[in-house]
Amino acid sequence: MFEVPSFAELGLGAALPAIALAISATILLLIDLFIPRERKMATAIIALVYVGMAFVINFFTFNADTTSFMGLFAADQFTGILNMIVLFAAFISILLSIDYIKRTGIERGEFYTLLLLSVSGIMFMGAANDLTMIFIALELLSIPLYVMAAFRAPDLKSEESGLKYFILGAFASAFFVYGAALVYGATGSTNLPQIFERVNVIVAEGGSGSWLLLIGTGLILVGLGFKVAVAPFHMWTPDVYEGAPTPVTAFMSVGAKVGGFAALIRIMVVALPGFALTTGSVNTAWQVTFWVIAALTLVWGNIVAIAQTSIKRMLAYSSIAHAGYIMMAVAAAGTAGVSDAAARAALIYLMAYMFTNLGAFGVAMVLERNDGTIVTLDDFIGLSKHRPILALMMAVFMLSLTGIPLTGGFIGKFFVFSATVEAGLIPLAIIGVLTSVASAYYYVRIIINMYLKDGEPRNVEETTPALTLGLYVAFVGTLILGIFPFLITGLTDTVQIAAR
Repeated sequence: MFEVPSFAELGLGAALPAIALAISATILLLIDLFIPRERKMATAIIALVYVGMAFVINFFTFNADTTSFMGLFAADQFTGILNMIVLFAAFISILLSIDYIKRTGIERGEFYTLLLLSVSGIMFMGAANDLTMIFIALELLSIPLYVMAAFRAPDLKSEESGLKYFILGAFASAFFVYGAALVYGATGSTNLPQIFERVNVIVAEGGSGSWLLLIGTGLILVGLGFKVAVAPFHMWTPDVYEGAPTPVTAFMSVGAKVGGFAALIRIMVVALPGFALTTGSVNTAWQVTFWVIAALTLVWGNIVAIAQTSIKRMLAYSSIAHAGYIMMAVAAAGTAGVSDAAARAALIYLMAYMFTNLGAFGVAMVLERNDGTIVTLDDFIGLSKHRPILALMMAVFMLSLTGIPLTGGFIGKFFVFSATVEAGLIPLAIIGVLTSVASAYYYVRIIINMYLKDGEPRNVEETTPALTLGLYVAFVGTLILGIFPFLITGLTDTVQIAAR
């Protein structure tokens, strides 16, 4: 007979940041019913308060090293840092959204509820210690995003964006579930630490169990590869990013990556670091596949981005390319002894990318017309003469995405490349460096348009206080990580999630 676990066995305290935010989202949905349509600003302010509350609670569980929900949820420093990243992303995204959804006529309070629910899903996903938990968190992350992508309905592009994201997302979830079922069939467990223990036995015995586990791992990669937009699972990204409301695109470009890569790292580093097809191998059976996908993603994302004239499509392919850089760290985790360093590198990169990419989309929002007309690279011509501070911010964001020193992007790439070299993946590191150089072409092109080309930019209205604050938070965060990298490296130095 099933025994109901006690509160002590559930250990809810360790999972309080994610639980508090999920409950807050539900409360916000009820509160919004009593807020008039013309005063939806109050809903946004309450959402910001809830995000801040979850951020404060996260400090009290930051150094925890325990599990909750009877082993389904792992509370450790990796979880704590991921929570910081996604809560910062939520805070900035809400600030960027307030003016946009009002001036485009889609000011509905459920927008913020959906955003908070997606954030709580990302937080649960980053702490998941079981394949079942990862799947539930994946759906909690994804379903609100499907709705938010179509939030500008009846705009046809927005409806197409939401429908395309939903259909392909459902297929991706099916791949993940099938892969998890095969892993369970091979190991007899969905708990990540237990899978790790049984993988060692499977590798020693050989036989069909290893191949069943290999196929299951591949299907899981397909499912999560869709979420993080790595090639060849990226085909949805440009169309969905372009059609969705820009604040949604900004959050999606960061949040989905944080959740997807957190789950990938958990699975590969906690459950499958010892999975090799030959006994005694220092490299995992999945490393080569991740190596190839990372290289393909880097090359494809950066090359295709060069041909784009729409800023949202350019940032979409840029997002694909940056998924490749993070995938380099995941591939490096397949070498014995490098797992923790690779996880730290991924965390640093995600933090830097979060500030930089949200800031870049924020500047694009300032130039976007209320009717959703596509913002092109030519719209940045002459921006430095009319809005010098805005142009300076965009220049810093572009330099950070390129990986120029004294920006957060440089610090992120430095640690990712270091982990890749330490893992012995020298060819992959060379590809990463070369594609970074290639990316400078389309990033610097925006800076040239702003500073070196004569012309009149699109009429740019004054930014609202909320949008201005969001841009400044992203701008300062990008510079602080670049100038004072010890602030993030000090947090990640003691992160250890590899099985001992």
